Amino acid sequence: MKVLLIFSHPVKESFNSAIRDVVVADLCAASHDVRLRDLYAENFNPFLSATERALHHTPPSTRPELARDVEDLRWCEALVFVYPTWWSGLPAMLKGWIDRTWMNEVAWVLPAGANTIRPRLTNITRLVAVTTHGSSKLINALQGEPGKRTITRSIRVMCNRLSRARWIAVYGLDKSTLTERQKYLATVGQRVVRALR
Repeated sequence: MKVLLIFSHPVKESFNSAIRDVVVADLCAASHDVRLRDLYAENFNPFLSATERALHHTPPSTRPELARDVEDLRWCEALVFVYPTWWSGLPAMLKGWIDRTWMNEVAWVLPAGANTIRPRLTNITRLVAVTTHGSSKLINALQGEPGKRTITRSIRVMCNRLSRARWIAVYGLDKSTLTERQKYLATVGQRVVRALR
């Protein structure tokens, strides 16, 4: 399967970086074709300017700086996100990537005379979010887990109508022990591989 992995964390030595490395290694070992995008390392610009927003209904060719992102989205069959949950949601870098790249004629299209958008990323049949939470599962549930809703609902609607979404989260990371983190790292890659079956 062609897998696009979007990674969003600014610290190279972070636990999220370790998760990314394990997930990539296990996906490659399972013979998946993986493209890794490290948004911070690439210095991706998450800023949606007023000028760019004005181009909201224009074709992606009006934003040539996003051509690689457009090609990656149209290429992949599975989309894997690896990121920390901050302030109950996606990091600004990742949210900015979605805001800028899930655009008209890429993720969706609004046909003339229609009043609802139509999905365009029907090539994507699997979505997987791998995220870390500093707080407990209970706290996140009380907050409504907006990041989970963004990935498993909003993003999923723009994909194949039969696409499946999987949420793989570790909670309470701030109070976790080294042993607990190692246990998670030992299984997370294979959990992602299974989610793509």
